[in-house]
Amino acid sequence: MKKLFVALLLLLGGRVQSQTPDSLAPAPPAAKKWFETFAIRGYVQARYNRLLETNPDLGCEQCDRSWGKNGGISLRRVRLIFFGQLHERVYFYIQPDFASSLSGSTSLQVGQLRDAYFDLGLDKASQFRIRLGQSKIPFGFENMQSSQNRLALDRNDAINSAFSNERDLGAFFYWAPTAVRQRFAKLVREGLKGSGDYGMLGLGVFNGQTANRAELNNQQHVVARFTYPLVVGRHIIEPGLQAYSGDYVLTSDQLSAGVKTRPDRSYLDQRVAATFVLYPQPFGVQAEFNTGRGPEFNPRTDSIESRSLHGGYVLLNYRLRYKQQQFYPFLRAQYYEGGKKHERDARSHGVREAELGVEWQPLSSFELVAMYTLSSRRYEDFQKPDNRQRGGLLRLQAQINF
Repeated sequence: MKKLFVALLLLLGGRVQSQTPDSLAPAPPAAKKWFETFAIRGYVQARYNRLLETNPDLGCEQCDRSWGKNGGISLRRVRLIFFGQLHERVYFYIQPDFASSLSGSTSLQVGQLRDAYFDLGLDKASQFRIRLGQSKIPFGFENMQSSQNRLALDRNDAINSAFSNERDLGAFFYWAPTAVRQRFAKLVREGLKGSGDYGMLGLGVFNGQTANRAELNNQQHVVARFTYPLVVGRHIIEPGLQAYSGDYVLTSDQLSAGVKTRPDRSYLDQRVAATFVLYPQPFGVQAEFNTGRGPEFNPRTDSIESRSLHGGYVLLNYRLRYKQQQFYPFLRAQYYEGGKKHERDARSHGVREAELGVEWQPLSSFELVAMYTLSSRRYEDFQKPDNRQRGGLLRLQAQINF
């Protein structure tokens, strides 16, 4: 009798539920307002580079301009990032930096645009997407890797000499299956020092004069990159290949009076690079090498010529977790022979450098890096045609993430 009573109640309950008028059904969620579709995050880096310094004349313009003589405590980066999914197929990303410095000026903390682009998904999952605006050029792993996540305080000379600030104005096509896109996100989210999601395949055209500079010829650069993070047992390995080609035009503000150049100041600018990454679980390896041609100052002729270049680096790292804290000891060795087109007179460089350091993350919102650098650098231009500096220094960086 009891079972019959329970069954009758369930039957009556089902009938009542099925007869509920539409007016009592839950309303569909309201469409989000435009200001509810984006978020803000960022980070700040403060540095001091002169502890245990052995040569105040040793510097690196590409790396950190507070190296060496008269360098003090500095803000290396002050980034605010505005981003959001405005539509299932439209994503935007804007990133200014408020710690820039201008060449030839003592002014610091100058605001300057780094990224301003939007992605247009060609399918609902945005496995195929087009990116338009100023963004990173898909060339090199460490170039793609955010400075918020990178272990070494500065990017290596060999790959980073391709593009000042790693960015330019262009149009890019990216493709990656959803599973691979999720893997790219996981590599960053879980502290494995990933490069972010720039697709398995990246193709693009861009101006070629580097970020925040006007185009100076009628020929755009072209770039192609293929990379794939594959799972091998409990490890993730990511090999990659990339290349770009175009013509770079030197501007008058980059040249010393008296230096010889081609009449149109236009030079072939092309490279090819290979990448190998073993993500730290717990031991990791990161290595890249590139070769190509570009403008370079020749001190024997006092002229800027199209010359070959080559170089790369190897980084060994380890991930150690203790309770809520994380430690990343690392060792990086690098070399580079070639010009740097964005420096004065396409400055000629010969770099041999080793760095030993550790990153400590006691909290997710705070990081501290200590890194000792041993460096031998030849950097020659028309004003200093014979300049080689050697030395060592201990560098410190504190970073907050928000």
